Amino acid sequence: MAELERSLSGLPADNAGVRLHGIRPLREMLAADGCVGMRPASLLGQSARPVRAVLFNKTSATNWSLAWHQDRTICVKARREVAGFGPWTVKQGMIHVAPPVELLARMVTIRVHLDDVHPGNAPLLIAPGSHLAGMVPVQDIAEVVERYGTKVCLAEAGDVWMYSTLILHASEAAREPASRRVLQVDYAAFDLPGGLEWQGV
Repeated sequence: MAELERSLSGLPADNAGVRLHGIRPLREMLAADGCVGMRPASLLGQSARPVRAVLFNKTSATNWSLAWHQDRTICVKARREVAGFGPWTVKQGMIHVAPPVELLARMVTIRVHLDDVHPGNAPLLIAPGSHLAGMVPVQDIAEVVERYGTKVCLAEAGDVWMYSTLILHASEAAREPASRRVLQVDYAAFDLPGGLEWQGV
């Protein structure tokens, strides 16, 4: 945890979300043989690699709610027109695209908690098993969440949650806001088609 804290210490503390790239100590920890990356590698194999990382922080100044949704985009180095990929967006200067659902279904996401997350501090909510429903149309999300139920993901600093990237998830605004830093990293163990390349971490 101390090493992870040091690698992130130079980042803005008052941003709700910062997309991460080019931090060498962090990259080493997130690699398949690193202290963090070994966890997703246990599921995906040693070819697993971090393909996107975001540091989130909810505080009294950055306190938001997030409706039930699926993460539907990936981060790539450059735009190339490939069948099944789109639409395209740019977030904090990084190129994102929505890939085919079959690709997202092969990925996992981890959340590394740098602070405690108690019931009043906006824990992540997930619908366990909802990744099995594939890409869920927006108008069907409420019904799918009701069908699969809800899990509250409490955590202590140092805990790691890992789940399918396609899982339905949400977060309420904190009732008792305090620093709630979470490093969220998407992992994949395959190359992209058509000359597309992962942006990576």
